[in-house]
Amino acid sequence: MQRITNFFSEVGREMRKVSWPRRKELTRYTITVLSTVAFAAIFFAVLDLGISELIRLILE
Repeated sequence: MQRITNFFSEVGREMRKVSWPRRKELTRYTITVLSTVAFAAIFFAVLDLGISELIRLILE
């Protein structure tokens, strides 16, 4: 039980040292991540559609 208590005590101590991002930084990071995910989703959807159409063309 002492090891668990020590672990959480050290976690709390380390969390106080963390440099948390400001609201402006967090907003910029969030927009960057969301736009990257959207771009990747659209890219792979178009790629999938193209490959599907190509295979459909070959098989017919």
